Amino acid sequence: MNIALLANPTAGKGRRAGLLPEVVARLEAGGHAVDVVTATSRDGMIEQGRAAVAGGRAVVAMGGDGTVHLGLQAVAGTGAAFGIVPAGTGNDFAVRLGLPDDTLQAADTIARSTTTRAVDLAKVTGGDGTTAWFGAVMAAGFDAFVNERANRMRWPRGPQRYNLAIVAELLALRSRRYTMSLDNERRVFDSVLVAIGNTESYGGGFRIVPGADPTDGLLDVVVAEPLNRRTLMRLRPKVFKGTHVLDPRVSTYRARTVELAAEGVTGYADGERICPLPVTITCVPGALRLIA
Repeated sequence: MNIALLANPTAGKGRRAGLLPEVVARLEAGGHAVDVVTATSRDGMIEQGRAAVAGGRAVVAMGGDGTVHLGLQAVAGTGAAFGIVPAGTGNDFAVRLGLPDDTLQAADTIARSTTTRAVDLAKVTGGDGTTAWFGAVMAAGFDAFVNERANRMRWPRGPQRYNLAIVAELLALRSRRYTMSLDNERRVFDSVLVAIGNTESYGGGFRIVPGADPTDGLLDVVVAEPLNRRTLMRLRPKVFKGTHVLDPRVSTYRARTVELAAEGVTGYADGERICPLPVTITCVPGALRLIA
């Protein structure tokens, strides 16, 4: 293969950036031509990925879920081969696809591979005209508000900023009124947490939509009814095991297409800001050709 390697040296706090030359060497040892692509902006990375696809090259993303997300914008629905070399903190999409979570092992797997397999992706169309793809989970409730607040904060840096954003959003916690259509079946409800998943987890292992299968042609939806701060925080640790869905205050659904609307809510997918609601999310079977 001719490979465009989309590399993010800041992924995983830069701890695996030094592995880039070895990743390149291992891919080349498999007989592949490798062109390392870096960019200073999100749009720049997507544009270079799309240029690689237009040139008939495979795309490999080396980084975390954010880097993978950018790669998906370039390859989704094109039939181009796509590989993942996990180098982030959580690597949720790669882990849930059953790929190696070790950076060099993943590179070796791609180097040896001679086939691809089909994986579903979710396509988002926003009321503001936004279109985007995601592989893991879209958050449109409490976790989305935390992300939105953390992105606005300039201090402190690092994980502490996210922790402070959680505290601030807990203090501001209130339910929102949502309108949701699941394959045209309409529901109106109040909620503090809504998540739509193509795969199970986000945030480094939070199995928010347990059982989500990226090969079944469906999206999994989790909705929590209005909860107070204490109940929400008691429920949160259960998400690591996926047992929160056993709570009677949590509902689960499956659908091919999900339409979701609410005032003042912005959707985040694969940890990246997508757009304000309303959105239409559709599962597109086999939209990704995964090198595995």
